[in-house]
Amino acid sequence: MCGIVAYIGPKDATPFLLEGLARLEYRGYDSAGVAVVGRTGGIKVRKVKGRVADLAAAVPARFKGSTGIGHTRWATHGVPSDANAHPHLDNAERIAVVHNGIIENADELRAKLAADGAVFRSETDTEVLGHLIAAHAAEGVELEEAVRAALGKVVGTYGIAVLDAEQPDRIVVARNGSPIVLGIGEKEMFVASDVSALVRYTRQVVHLEDGELATVRADGFRTFTEDARTTHRQPSTVDWEIDSYDTGGYEHFLLKEIHEQPGSVERTLGGRLDERFATAHLGGLNLDARELREIRRVKILGCGSAYYAGEMGAQLIEELARIPAHSEPASEFRYRNPVIEADTLYIAVSQSGETYDTLAAVQEVKRKGGRVLGVVNTVGSAIARECDGGIYLHAGPEISVASTKAFTSTVVAFALIALHFGRIHDLSPADGHRIVSALKALPDQIREVLAQSDAIAELAAEYAGSEGMMFIGRVRGYPVAREGAQKLKEISYVHAEAYPASELKHGPLALISPELPTVALVPDDELLDKNLTTLGEIKARSGRVLAVAHRRPETKLADHCILVPKSEPELDPLLLNIPLQLLAYHAAVALGRDVDKPRNLAKSVTVE
Repeated sequence: MCGIVAYIGPKDATPFLLEGLARLEYRGYDSAGVAVVGRTGGIKVRKVKGRVADLAAAVPARFKGSTGIGHTRWATHGVPSDANAHPHLDNAERIAVVHNGIIENADELRAKLAADGAVFRSETDTEVLGHLIAAHAAEGVELEEAVRAALGKVVGTYGIAVLDAEQPDRIVVARNGSPIVLGIGEKEMFVASDVSALVRYTRQVVHLEDGELATVRADGFRTFTEDARTTHRQPSTVDWEIDSYDTGGYEHFLLKEIHEQPGSVERTLGGRLDERFATAHLGGLNLDARELREIRRVKILGCGSAYYAGEMGAQLIEELARIPAHSEPASEFRYRNPVIEADTLYIAVSQSGETYDTLAAVQEVKRKGGRVLGVVNTVGSAIARECDGGIYLHAGPEISVASTKAFTSTVVAFALIALHFGRIHDLSPADGHRIVSALKALPDQIREVLAQSDAIAELAAEYAGSEGMMFIGRVRGYPVAREGAQKLKEISYVHAEAYPASELKHGPLALISPELPTVALVPDDELLDKNLTTLGEIKARSGRVLAVAHRRPETKLADHCILVPKSEPELDPLLLNIPLQLLAYHAAVALGRDVDKPRNLAKSVTVE
């Protein structure tokens, strides 16, 4: 969940390191540090508790070197502090290491190294790597051999970059469960844990596989395995624009990304709707019609918002394709020793394509012979490479920790999957055309909702001071309620709880009071009357109600209402969710929260 950058070439490394860390700060932001090999030899290090801006202020003007590594941290071992910040050095200050991941046998290794004379200055597991590599480098071997030998003793996950003051012509990097990307420049090379740090400098990138290392020099790179076998990696081209990594005049990335959703939905749909046959073109699934007809069940795996998008996807698949479908947290999946069935299709969902729990679930399914598709946003990511096929969202980079446009594009991708599956099964051409038309209308309908941002900001300011909020919805609306509660919690820190509206009187109704308002999803569908009855139950107990609806309920049933355009019933949840994103955003702003970097969270969860 941390960010890594590295540079080697003819230029001063420090400006790239600081800028790259700033672009990766969404991956971790409790401390940061850089190390360079100085022009006169030796490793210079600066690291601080706090943000990258604090680090930049602490780096002196003469902090220069043409080979360097940097890191922004999300703490796992040891509190945020200057000492625990990366990079970490060995006692001789010859080796510097930055690391994402967790070394599971760190305590055992630390004890052995301490017995051999190593002196530890931090509480981190990462410092073990520095001493371990130094122990092998002291034997006179090449840096890559020292790294390889050290990693042979390590149990855990890692993405690392290593400097050696005595071999300043190279950086050695390695990956196992935590992403590492090489960027190819003109007589210079870059390294990062995310392409967002690279796109200003190069579009040619190489993604390392798990168990792979690389020696990076100014004039190129060499990749190899932990047992020293050479591998061959071909560069791919990043198609995201540098402007995607700037706020573009918006106050926060989150607000920008909310407002980018009409365009991101258009990209997700681009070239995939077949109006002639009322279906979707999804060649990337790598499944023909005969294989699809043999599928008897769909299981969707994701974490956080990806899990809730999977719940909405499961509903779409069941309604349109009439195939039993279910979503569950990928983080729990492999620990219950799941039964993998030959006629079940598994779908892994991840914006980054690097979510560790989801990747591990994919590997568990494949190990047992299951077929897995991926729904991811990042081309070339680990989950995309691991899966048998899938859909790229093409939502564009998402910088804010809280997912908005990627969530929406994921639900749109599931609508395409459900339409495709449905037309191969029993969905009629008329219903297929109905869904195709509704999908095409979504971008403009999202724009209608976004036009209410100022009005929603006023409501958010009124509700932000509440001690908590309840979110309720029925059937299609329940996953929307869960995602709405998630957004409010993670960026405003207001406690929020989601329940099926039908379950309210089975316990949660005891919580209803004027101090605990309810956000109610009230679509104009076959359950409208039941939803209105639930609002009456809340109002009878003096609860405040903010309805998100297609038509305004009676005043006695709702204190406030946000109206959204009507789509087809299957797609209504997608539009009902947009106001909840704005509500959470404006509530967080009203409370003075750090919207793009909520406390204790990071964007890409690459540790368990």
